[in-house]
Amino acid sequence: MSLTVLVDYDSGNLHSAEKAFQRMALEVGGGDILVTSRPEDVARADRIVLPGDGAFPACRAALGSYGGLYEAIAEAVTTRARPFLGICVGMQMLASRGHEYQLTPGFDWIAGDVVKINPSDPTFKVPHMGWNDLVIDRPHPVLAGLSTGDHAYFVHSYHFRVENPAHRLAFCDYGGPITAIVGRDTIIGAQFHPEKSQAAGLRLIANFLRWTP
Repeated sequence: MSLTVLVDYDSGNLHSAEKAFQRMALEVGGGDILVTSRPEDVARADRIVLPGDGAFPACRAALGSYGGLYEAIAEAVTTRARPFLGICVGMQMLASRGHEYQLTPGFDWIAGDVVKINPSDPTFKVPHMGWNDLVIDRPHPVLAGLSTGDHAYFVHSYHFRVENPAHRLAFCDYGGPITAIVGRDTIIGAQFHPEKSQAAGLRLIANFLRWTP
């Protein structure tokens, strides 16, 4: 039976994400779901999910503070091509650099920068918080059944500006384009919280649990 690991590094409440993944795993035969901070569990996982709430530098430092945890994730994803899903700041850390408070190196798995949201309309408040329509840029197996106009729930002040447009799979319009989903190879990331995004989010989770790139 396949194993999906949700990485716990004290950077967000994983309870709702764990429940959503467990629910969809039961529905689609997606195997076991394990919340863990142990590198050895990451090493044996078939899929890896990296959530993240808060500021980019704090999340990056927290992940690095667990001895061997980042290294286990990187080895599984970049060497053994395990499917990976980053959520919120977990998605932002895929970038080359984060510019929140200070310049912080990211994983550099998807080239680009995480920068402050700067809406063209000053009535649009930052943080960007609430429901927005997704606009699908390009098809992807994890987006099967999702369409432009589906709703997703966002909470963030910084967004991922990708260097290669082919790596942006979806965006939303919030006084300008805000990257919603990125992806390449066996790596995908969602800026919004799929576990809080009702039907669209649950569909994305189910698709990820069945994804065999």
